[in-house]
Order: sequence, then structure tokens, then C-alpha cells
Amino acid sequence: RDSNARCALLVDRNGQLVATVGETPQFDPTAFASLTAADFSANDQLAKMIGEAEFASLVHQGERESMFLADVAKRVILVVLFDQRATLGLVKLKAKAAVEKLNKVFEEMFNRVGTGQAQKGLLEGAEDEIDKLFG
Repeated sequence: RDSNARCALLVDRNGQLVATVGETPQFDPTAFASLTAADFSANDQLAKMIGEAEFASLVHQGERESMFLADVAKRVILVVLFDQRATLGLVKLKAKAAVEKLNKVFEEMFNRVGTGQAQKGLLEGAEDEIDKLFG
């Protein structure tokens, strides 16, 4: 809640909801996750068209509601939903710190999964980091 954001979601690049913290979203989270992944994928293609390898983050600003999306470990998307109570600058600052920590958590998790080591509560570290984003 340090950022005054309403909630944060982690979505994998295939459109599956991984985790959510903060206020309960008032929409279908499955559809939202799928659309988020498609949005991020489309923007990756736009980046390539203009000569960028990728866009590490995206912002969609509305009159009352906005969202900030950031790439995590090239496999997961952090989505931060916020309204007029939060400033974009503060959301970006807090999200950047969370992404740095989440990158480490997910890289470690993917390495363990890749080596066949099972880990109880694989997403605990990720959930802890997005919890910290909110206070």
C-alpha cells in the first residue's frame, strides 16, 4: 500500500493468473490474465517493428483507473492496478524494486524446476514480494 495501488497480479506469458494481492478485482481474473498476456505480446511485436528488442514495461492510463505492466524474468508479467490515489511515478518506482526482487525469485524457481528439484510453495517468494509492494 506504499504505492497506493489497488492490487497487483502476476500473470504468466501464456495468460494464466499466478498470484494476486490487494483489493479483490471486480472482473473476471481469468479473462483479464489472458488479455494481459496478449497485450504484452502484441506490444513486444510493436517494439520489434520500431527496432527495440522489447518493451520492459507498459502503462495504460484511464480517466479513473490505470494499470502498469512490467516484465518479470521474461516469463511473467507484473500488473499493478491503480486509481487517482496513486501517482504513476510512485507506482513505477515501487514496481521497479518489486520486479528486481521478483526476477531473482523466478530465476531461482525456473532453475530449480529445470533441474527437476521439486519445491514446496514455489510461489511463496513471489507472493511475498508483491505483498511488500502493498505495505
